[in-house]
Amino acid sequence: MQGGGFPIDLILFGMVAAFLVLRLRSVLGRRTGFERPPGERAPAPVSPSTTAAAPVPAPVHRGVPDPRSPAGQALVRIRSADPNFDPSSFLNGAEGAFRMIVEGFAAGNRALLRDLLSDDTYAGFEGAITDRESRGEVQRTEIREIREAVIDAADLRGSIAEVTVRFVSDQVNLTTDAAGKPVAGTDAVTELTDIWTFQRDIRSSDPIWKLVGTRSA
Repeated sequence: MQGGGFPIDLILFGMVAAFLVLRLRSVLGRRTGFERPPGERAPAPVSPSTTAAAPVPAPVHRGVPDPRSPAGQALVRIRSADPNFDPSSFLNGAEGAFRMIVEGFAAGNRALLRDLLSDDTYAGFEGAITDRESRGEVQRTEIREIREAVIDAADLRGSIAEVTVRFVSDQVNLTTDAAGKPVAGTDAVTELTDIWTFQRDIRSSDPIWKLVGTRSA
């Protein structure tokens, strides 16, 4: 576990203290493959007064590799095999998936995780959630800000496409025991760097890119 956060490395692509749902079906007019799981509700509208009082978050730095680089060439091959794939739109969807998975893990939302993780990755997440619940622990995770979402690597093997994204985020991760006593993490904002790999069979009718690997940097 990383600072009370989600498990790392079978934690393979890791963590929702509240159901945070972003509009993932269509970004810039394209399907990203990161759709909202069935049953998830959209966020409630924010009143003008709340909007005016809230701080304006800094824009997320999103990065796509140079087309001449190995990762860039792999993205070109994925785009050639799947004309609906667009790296910039993919990053928009990946950012939303990152929020949902990170906070979904903290909340123990197995249904949400089941839809967004590969079988092996889900097994790791579910095992960690069960272990946490057996000890009566509660995890609180808040993503205060995502600073970066950058494609670090990509590959296409047959019909299996993989895209690896580096996320830099400011988070609060705190795990407490049954008595409410902190056992891991901190309530201070911490900058974390996570490397997540998403995978999809581009010949499949299922548009979801599933998380297949995670590690911290």
